[in-house]
Amino acid sequence: MRKGGAAQRGEAGGGEEAAAALAAVEEEEEEEQESSSSDSGKLYEAYNELHGLAQEFETPFEVPAVLVVGHQTDGKSALVEALMGFQFNHVGGGTKTRRPITLHMKYNPGYRVPVCRLVSDADPAVASRMSLPEIQAYIEAENMRLESDPCQFSEKEIIIRIEYKYCPNLTIIDTPGLIIPAPGRRNRTLQGQARAVEALVRAKMQHKELIILCLEDCSDWSNATTRRIVMQIDPELSRTVIVSTKLDTKILQFARASDVEVFLKPPACTLDGCLLGGSPFFTSVPSGRVGSGSEAIYRSNEEFKKAICLREMEDIVALEGKLGRSLSKEERSRIGVSSLRLFLEELLQKRYMDNVPLIIPLLEKELRSTTRKIRETNQEFRNLDEAKLKEKGRAFHDSFLTKLSLLLKGTVVAPPDKFGETLLDERTMGGPFTGTDSLQLPHKMMPNAGMRLYGGAQYHRAMAEFRLVVGGVKCPPITREEIVNACGVEDIHDGTNYSRTACVIAVAKARDTFEPFLHQLGFRLLYILKRLLPISVYLLQKDGEYLSGHEVFLRRVETAFNNFAESTERSCREKCMEDLVSTTRYVTWSLHNKNRAGLCQFLDSFASSEQYSASTISSGVQQEQYLALNDNKSDRSKPDSKPNHSNPCSDSIPCNPTAETRLVDLLDSTLWNRRLAPSSERIVYALVYQIFHGIKEHFLVSTELKFNCFFLMPVVDKLPALLWEDLESAFGDDLDQIFDITQLRHSLGQRKRELEIELKRLQRLKEKFREINEQLSSYLVRP
Repeated sequence: MRKGGAAQRGEAGGGEEAAAALAAVEEEEEEEQESSSSDSGKLYEAYNELHGLAQEFETPFEVPAVLVVGHQTDGKSALVEALMGFQFNHVGGGTKTRRPITLHMKYNPGYRVPVCRLVSDADPAVASRMSLPEIQAYIEAENMRLESDPCQFSEKEIIIRIEYKYCPNLTIIDTPGLIIPAPGRRNRTLQGQARAVEALVRAKMQHKELIILCLEDCSDWSNATTRRIVMQIDPELSRTVIVSTKLDTKILQFARASDVEVFLKPPACTLDGCLLGGSPFFTSVPSGRVGSGSEAIYRSNEEFKKAICLREMEDIVALEGKLGRSLSKEERSRIGVSSLRLFLEELLQKRYMDNVPLIIPLLEKELRSTTRKIRETNQEFRNLDEAKLKEKGRAFHDSFLTKLSLLLKGTVVAPPDKFGETLLDERTMGGPFTGTDSLQLPHKMMPNAGMRLYGGAQYHRAMAEFRLVVGGVKCPPITREEIVNACGVEDIHDGTNYSRTACVIAVAKARDTFEPFLHQLGFRLLYILKRLLPISVYLLQKDGEYLSGHEVFLRRVETAFNNFAESTERSCREKCMEDLVSTTRYVTWSLHNKNRAGLCQFLDSFASSEQYSASTISSGVQQEQYLALNDNKSDRSKPDSKPNHSNPCSDSIPCNPTAETRLVDLLDSTLWNRRLAPSSERIVYALVYQIFHGIKEHFLVSTELKFNCFFLMPVVDKLPALLWEDLESAFGDDLDQIFDITQLRHSLGQRKRELEIELKRLQRLKEKFREINEQLSSYLVRP
């Protein structure tokens, strides 16, 4: 390869001596390149084809390449053009690259002008030969298209293959320039673009096989503008080459020789890590474009290349003038584009050679995989007859039901991070349990709320949340107006029946409170059940039991399953609704009030707070109570009183009335009184509370039981028969429409042709790498 070129250029002066030295350098480089091209040409050609194969067929081949990373106006595109030896893209301020540009460069002494081929986006196997103006126009058109696109940038690479007598054997990926936007709301658009570019560049740097070319446009190494982002991916800079661009402008900024020394050899405290090459490179690219117009400075790419070499020599002379001494050989090896190109070319060639023995086993693995896929495709061709298609359909039916049952019973085969849902996710997609107040239960109060569940576990958690939410529902508040309106007028008397009043209020409150929960539960459980379908498909694909290519048949199974789930949920919800209607239509005291003890317990606490004293009970209620008691006593004191009148000394009521007995008497005394005293109000509330909570307990138990029996169990005992019936009905129809046999034959044929093309390319590549490996081995064993 080319060695000592930079040193010879540094020792040359200006004028005729510089021109003569330049001509000698060019002649020497051409001779060395021609001598080495026959040895390395096959290697680069094989790797370029391998890179194309990896892009086209998404095969796992890691091909070494140079990834150029820098901010806008750091001189990225100009440096890439200088490395190539010719100009092809826009250079200047602003965003000039909105898609990464991959340049497969190959040295070819036979081409005195660049020969470029643009790889098609639609078909990577097609590479159209284009002129430099046509490629430049294409890149400009893509930039304009993306500029009006919402995304602004695209990760899809523009791939260009180049052969030229001045090209190095390199693969370079030029990325969009990083942006440092100004803060503030006015710059939100630019801030969004900056985030998009940084995400794109970071994703490219994640590939471990890439060599990162980190460009810094600064004269003080303490400012790590691009390194800050690069070191997030490559903290030790072990696969990073740092380049300081625009050296010619920086030399003028240094006033002392010590500043130049620090710049050329930065201390470890400012630039540490395991840099590729040991220290930074320094480059300058002359301004001016190649062309025939008035704005062009160079008439040909040869003139542009000569200007680059002259710029390198001028930089070396300027540095030596600032330092007051000659640059060492090591220092000169870091100055100029040609030194950087030589270093990258040798580094990439070493990576290529080191990877050759590793590529052959990968190619053999891909060969075996492609051969197996071709055999499977041929087998699918043979299976396209009526009997075998029906057999496959029935087998899929059985496998699908098996996976469905497995998910309900519990399994860990499906990854929770992909298919599981936390309670927060489940509420977002399946709807929350909310009452009339629209408040939700904090998800932290639910067991397993943060766990990602699916299948039977998710069903059980949803039902547990339903029990917890509905079980914690309190009776809605009752107003005095509601009590008075509920009293109404009886059809036979105008008295007040507070038991009826309590029933009217309780059933209305219960119906309004619990009916929304019923619909919410049905929607949530239906969502959980429908989620089982994609998870079952994943399990089928994992076990090799999925019917790939039979989309019409699979859609029919999906439709049948979803229709079954929806109809089953609707039927179950209607049964629960009938039960809620019956419970809120007619009050059965044994069911709604449970027993007398519940009411007595509430009344006992109420009595203890009242104490029947003038300080705690209104005078009107106190007078009504004692008048009623005195009337009873006067009646009992009469000798002709009837024995069946109320007797405080009867068997059922003790002679010394307790607080509970007095309150029951108070209830009797107020049944015919429309004056809504505080005691009457509390008694009504006590009855409503008992009836409401009786309905709630019955609603909870019956709803959970019915959903388990009429929603969950039909999946186990009714779904298999329904799917089987639908399957057999489908087989009775036109089988070609069910399995789409015509389309399937076409897609299988297309797949087979693509696999055969891939197989031939893999075989050809394997043979190339085998020959290269034998050549490298023979070089190593030579004395």
